[in-house]
Amino acid sequence: MTHLSSRRDLLKLSLTMAAAAAAAPALGRSGGRALTFEEYRTYDALGLAQLVRNGEVSPMELLDIALARSAAVNPRINYLVEELSDSARASVRTGLPQGPFTGVPFLLKDLGMALQGTVTTNGSRFYRDARMDYTSTVVQRYQDAGLVIFGKTASPEFGGTPTTESILFGDTRNPWDLTRSAGGSSGGSAAAVAAGVLPAANGTDGGGSIRIPASCCGLFGMKPSRGRVPSGPKKLSSIMSVTHALSRSVRDSAALLDATRGPEPGQTTIAPRPARSYLEVAGIPPKNLRIGLITTPITHSPVDAECTRAAASAAQLCASLGHLVQEVTLPIDPRAFFASTRVIMGVGTVMRVVAREQQLGRKATENDLEPIIWQRYRDSLGYTAQQLAAAEQGVEQAARQMALLQQDVDVLLSPTLAAPPVKLGKLSLNQDNAAYEKEAINTSAFTMLYNATGQPAMSVPLHWTPGGLPVGVMFAGRYGEEGLLFQLAGQLEQASPWFEKVPPL
Repeated sequence: MTHLSSRRDLLKLSLTMAAAAAAAPALGRSGGRALTFEEYRTYDALGLAQLVRNGEVSPMELLDIALARSAAVNPRINYLVEELSDSARASVRTGLPQGPFTGVPFLLKDLGMALQGTVTTNGSRFYRDARMDYTSTVVQRYQDAGLVIFGKTASPEFGGTPTTESILFGDTRNPWDLTRSAGGSSGGSAAAVAAGVLPAANGTDGGGSIRIPASCCGLFGMKPSRGRVPSGPKKLSSIMSVTHALSRSVRDSAALLDATRGPEPGQTTIAPRPARSYLEVAGIPPKNLRIGLITTPITHSPVDAECTRAAASAAQLCASLGHLVQEVTLPIDPRAFFASTRVIMGVGTVMRVVAREQQLGRKATENDLEPIIWQRYRDSLGYTAQQLAAAEQGVEQAARQMALLQQDVDVLLSPTLAAPPVKLGKLSLNQDNAAYEKEAINTSAFTMLYNATGQPAMSVPLHWTPGGLPVGVMFAGRYGEEGLLFQLAGQLEQASPWFEKVPPL
């Protein structure tokens, strides 16, 4: 049985106290009996933190369990690219900050996350020895919350594909089916959480990179609003990409966003301040919502029957909870939309390559980058300032069109993906570009829109295929309204629990 406390208790306390009260019941261990992995897996991150707070388990014991599970499953799923067990043990021995997650093991994605003294490869051979001389603001906030960072998780090169496969590190495999992709680009984090190494892990999302692996691995994945979580201090904010996490429980995601949200000095794109903590509102059912059901993606490409069935079942569930569901059509011109995002993402690739060229004092070569990234880089070198300005206006126009649509609906519902998890190799960056592009665009057919508009969106694990593959359902809110999404997610989690659904790995 899942060790999650009643949501009513969470309403009475502030963030720190709420995280403490969100405690799981004691396991009933006596005589100092060690926590087993089976017991460990029945807790979410807040539940583990409460065990530490109660003195029932130590941070070192939790770290040992996570490291042992990692050693057992990583040879099969290949999620870990840098182990930081020594520094993790040192941080525990030194003494951890008191926060909502004190003593809980945690992992960083190996893309865009800087932890001083460690390597961030961005999944690329070109960055394979790029050692960080600073710590990202969001990573510092993870540490301040008491999380124990013990490693980094795999990502494809520059997060440039909806799978986690790279020449540098190989393929990350889905714990539900080792022949299939764990999704991308936060697939390493998703695979680790699904495999029971830890209850939540860091991810980033520039086109679906939190929601896609959440869907593939049967997890909850929230993409926050643009400007909600800082990206500095050295990395500039991005139009498309944001940082958050993948988790097994809604409340862990909510509390993690409470711990990391808010601007840093110099930040200019700042999401509206929430009226209440996300952890608190996750325990309050929303009012009856107007939900717009989207069945056709921007690409107008076919949607697998299981994904359509997942969205339809979610719509029925929402209706049974009192929400009004009606079908809506996206007001977006796909050609204009993808023309804009192609330029923006292409320029982002050029900036990554040029930054590394300047660090190394040499030009990138074809042997430094994956074939599709190399071609993307070469094709994007010719973009002009006028094209970039027009592309930025294009995504602003998409945001305006979606805001007008959502004057009449509170939340948008759709499949997260157009197909269940694909076989490894289909989305690899090490293949012919023509075959790749169609498959990749179709995979992120539903997700990329909300990166362009800056809206929050979440993948909720509400459906499994007859063959046992997870299929996520996506909900998107108005800009700045993560709180409403957390309310709905908490309600769905109660109505259709998924916490105890774990792969037989």
